[in-house]
Order: sequence, then C-alpha cells, then structure tokens
Amino acid sequence: MPSIAHLQTLLLLALATFVLAAPRQTQQKRSFVVERIPNPAFKGRTPGAGTRALIKAYRKYGVALPEGLVDAMNSANAGSTANALTNSLADLTGATDDKAKKEKAKGNKAGTASAAANSTTSATNATAGTGVVAATPEQGDVEYLAPISIGGQTMVMDFDSGSSDLWVFNTQLATASQTGHTNFNPQKSTSFKLMQGATFSISYGDGSGAAGNVGTDTVNIGGATVTSQAIELATAVSTSFVQDTQSNGLVGLAFSKLNTVKPTAQKTFFDNAMPSLAMPVFTADLRKASVGAYTFGAIDSTRFNGSLSWAAVNTTNGFWQFSSSKFAVGTGATMTVAGGQAIADTGTTLMLANAAIVNAYYSQVTGAVNNATVGGVTFPCNANLPDLAVDVGGNYMATVRGDDINFAAVDATGQTCFGGLQAIQSDLQIYGDIMFKSQFVAFNGGNNSIGMAAHQS
Repeated sequence: MPSIAHLQTLLLLALATFVLAAPRQTQQKRSFVVERIPNPAFKGRTPGAGTRALIKAYRKYGVALPEGLVDAMNSANAGSTANALTNSLADLTGATDDKAKKEKAKGNKAGTASAAANSTTSATNATAGTGVVAATPEQGDVEYLAPISIGGQTMVMDFDSGSSDLWVFNTQLATASQTGHTNFNPQKSTSFKLMQGATFSISYGDGSGAAGNVGTDTVNIGGATVTSQAIELATAVSTSFVQDTQSNGLVGLAFSKLNTVKPTAQKTFFDNAMPSLAMPVFTADLRKASVGAYTFGAIDSTRFNGSLSWAAVNTTNGFWQFSSSKFAVGTGATMTVAGGQAIADTGTTLMLANAAIVNAYYSQVTGAVNNATVGGVTFPCNANLPDLAVDVGGNYMATVRGDDINFAAVDATGQTCFGGLQAIQSDLQIYGDIMFKSQFVAFNGGNNSIGMAAHQS
C-alpha cells in the first residue's frame, strides 16, 4: 500500500502537470491611457458644420430627418457642401433597396451577442504600468482622434462608443480614396490573416460609411495588445471620410452585438482586451479644444471632481444606454420627461434630446430661434447660455455647461451660432461630445454600468 508521503508526492506531480498544461497568463494586468489633444488642421467647424453634424446623428441612428432639416439639406445641395451632406453608402455599394439602406443606417443591429462570442481572439499585455498615446480632437471638437498600431503600422483613428466596427483605410482602396491618408498595408504585416468569406458594411449618419473585406491582425492601443483582432479593410468609403484626411478609420467601442461583420459578427477591441485589463473599464475625458484622454483598465480620480455616480446600462440595443427622464435648465426647477432613455456616444458631435428639453432650454436664451435655413436652433453667438442638467440613471444630474452648448457659427459673419443641443424625433436621446466636454464618463464592461462626474478643471 502506498505511503501517505508517496500519495502526497503523486498529488503534487499531478497538480504540476495540470498547471503546465493549462493556459498561462504570463503578464500582469494593467491599464493604459490614450491622450486627446487639439488638431487645428480639421475644417469641420466651418459654416454648415452644425447642420452636417445634426444630419449625421439622425442618420447614424436611422431616424427620419424632420422637414426643416430636409429643407436645409436640399438648400445646401445647391451649394458647395452638397457632397458632404448627401453622399451615401448606397452610392458606393450599389445598394438601391430602401430596406437595405435602412438596415445599414441602423448599423445592422441584427448581429447577435452569441455570434460575437464565436470570435477566436486572444488578448495579452505589454509591460506592466501605464501606456500613453496622443489623441486629437479635430478643430471645433467635431471628432476625437488617437493613434493605434495595427500589425506594427501606426494609424490615427476616431474612437466611437456608438458603433462596434474597427475599420481602416488601406491599400485596397482606389488611389483617389487613399490620397492624403495613412493607409494600412496588409502585405507589410507579418501577422495579418485574411478572414475568408467575411465582409462588412456600415453607415454613419450623413451617409458616410464604409464597406469591404475582413482580416485579423495584432492591434496595440497605448501598450495593450490584442492578437487576432478583427480588422475591417475598406474597399469603398464615402466622400466625407475621404475628405477628412486626419482620420484613417474608426475604433468602435459599443457592445460587440452591433458589429457588422458577416457571416459572423466579431468582438470589439475593448471586449477582447477586457480580460487583460486591471479593471474592465474604459473612460472618456474629452476636453474643449484642449488635452483630454481615453484610459483603459483604470479610473483616474484626478480627472474628475468628487466621486463617480453609476447607472445601470441597458445593452438590449448594443449601446451604452441608460434612463434619463429628468432635466433642469440653469437654476430652474427639475422637470420630467416620461420614459426618457439616452445613449452615451463619443462618435456623435452634438447632444440630441427630447423636444421638451430643447424647448425649455432655448426658451431661456434670448434670440434663440428654430432656424429653417440650417435645420436647427440658432442664437446670437454672444448669447449667455445657461447650464443644462440631465438625469443619468435616476440618481445623478449631469451638468452640461452653457458655454459647451455653443457649438459653431452658421456662416462667415460669426454673428449667429448653431446650438450643440438639438431635438431628436426619437424615443432615444443621443448624448454626444457636447455632454462629454462637461462630464468625465466611465464605461464598465464588467457589470454593464456607466459612471459620470463633473470634469476636474
């Protein structure tokens, strides 16, 4: 009969064999920072920027354009901004069926979470510590950009918490579309692999969009690395993306169920990186025309005042969605919007809210009018704008500073400005960069919650 000591030895050997056979996490979990700095080269805040931003937001979420906005768009069609306002993904792909267009405008939300889970991707860390990489809000804070590495090639990209595709400009595009961009070259990456039979097609807003084929490669953002990350290679892109030579694609940060890759949806970079992060979070610290940051895996308490207030996220539609049914203008009383819901979206420039909120707000702004010429509310650029507080999850009122709601001049005279707060004809409100410039926002993928606090000045 074996002795107790002999049995203990056998048990230890068995455990050692099991440990050696199991996958090993060889690197410490960590966090990393993606800084955001101004980019003076972008022309997004030129006259008409407000109308373009509003059209983009409506179409991104498949919301029909109201008559006034349609009139403004048609008026612009007669001028030099026609292409920027009306170019559509259908022009690129040959799609003519109305149903197909609507599905693309909604980001092909039919993709399922279970399909996304089938993505075979591994995540590893670089060295322990914090990585920093510059990120750039283009002039007028129209969009926020950051460099990432794909297969060892640096690409400046737009981070978007309202979509779930990582797609890039690349050498498959026509020469005219590549001009002025940094184009990913899969042939120069030793880690790139084509995903046979996989395609993607996505539309954002003003009709801007991209379509093409799909591969996998190693992606590094600020020191965190995901191997075999799905990379969507555009073979067709809309004019507005081609004209924006500062950006070379998008990094989607919504939930993976919104990913448009077919036949099998793929996971986002955040979902793939999450197991290797010190905390299952990323945070957005967007600043008005100044340095801010994305931080992955940690919450930097020096970037906000007080403590974060957390709200549950409804992931049904694939967005960072939460209840938002109360608001207050300036020092006024708190009012209610029954059943209000909202999305936190870094990829939308404006803040689109229930008409009751918009009407109550601009009733306190001298000279504010619903301007049919530009399709939205405008006011004198020197107007004194009150703060706006909106409810986040029922236990926190997020204050949006009045000076952040003054978005852009509507013409070269600089006398009339377009409001960063506009109405949306939908049950779903879209809280874009106008809100983020006043609020530090944390996205927790571990328990599906969102946290907010006022920026540290």
